[in-house]
Amino acid sequence: MSDGGKICIGTAGWSIPRVFADQAPGEGAHLHRYARQLSCAEINSSFYRPHMPGTYAKWAAAVPDGFQFSVKVPRTLTHEGALAPDAATLQRFLEESSALGEKRGPLLLQLPPKQALEMQRAADFFEMLREHYKGGAVLEPRHASWFTDEADELLQRFAIARVAADPMRVPQAMTPAGDAGWIYYRLHGSPRTYYSAYDDAWLAQLAETLQASSKGCAQVWCIFDNTASGAAFGNAQRLRDLVRTA
Repeated sequence: MSDGGKICIGTAGWSIPRVFADQAPGEGAHLHRYARQLSCAEINSSFYRPHMPGTYAKWAAAVPDGFQFSVKVPRTLTHEGALAPDAATLQRFLEESSALGEKRGPLLLQLPPKQALEMQRAADFFEMLREHYKGGAVLEPRHASWFTDEADELLQRFAIARVAADPMRVPQAMTPAGDAGWIYYRLHGSPRTYYSAYDDAWLAQLAETLQASSKGCAQVWCIFDNTASGAAFGNAQRLRDLVRTA
């Protein structure tokens, strides 16, 4: 299904809270029911542990054509390794997640809040990434040093988009940057991270922004990560409806 042009809307994971169960009717496991309502999902569990190719293949088989998964890069590379090049770990992750086939969307790299930009270290890591992987990649940095013209130029050089994230750690955090081929929003809930729901007025403004962005961008994604309270699924469905009428 499509959320309006090139816009994909989903949640981190594919849990359907009980309060929204009637909005995802039908038979099947959560993923089957979820994929009948939304067009994408973010696989976060890959950040914590590897998955067998068969697991990725099972997920891909559970969703319709056109559905896509973004896949979070393992923390051994982004957090524990702090972007130190590690081709073996990267290649293993890429081989495992390739079992998603055409349903593998962008890779998501999230950096820890204290990780400042070290230009040469980052360039070496991104060069390694591009030697092994040519597809979409988005980065969610959380240190202020990544929100500069210099950082933006680095990301553009390696065709990596900077995530637009809420809550904002710096004023530029909700402005997409880097590679213009992808726009990727990650909404964690505000003011209480992972818990707070977004109200209709906020979502309506976002719907207009996404529609405008989709006219000049190859891919527009919006992922709700305010899952701790169960708000993500409801917010994603509401934004989907608003995008369709924006």
